[in-house]
Amino acid sequence: MALMCRVVVGLAIFVVALITVIPFAQAQGFAPAPAPASDGTTIDQGIAYVLMLLALVLTYLIHPMDASAYTFF
Repeated sequence: MALMCRVVVGLAIFVVALITVIPFAQAQGFAPAPAPASDGTTIDQGIAYVLMLLALVLTYLIHPMDASAYTFF
């Protein structure tokens, strides 16, 4: 009978300890995603890509004209 009383008291202490600790162990919710904001970097990057493409096209258009002026043989 004494052993059963100790087991019940030990179990009660264990349950009370879990009840006090479990609320603190819950995971936090995810932070909300920030609102989409356009700071102009996407527009600047698009303009840079267009300018690079234009430079590439002009290079290939001008290069044959420049190369035809040279006689290698």
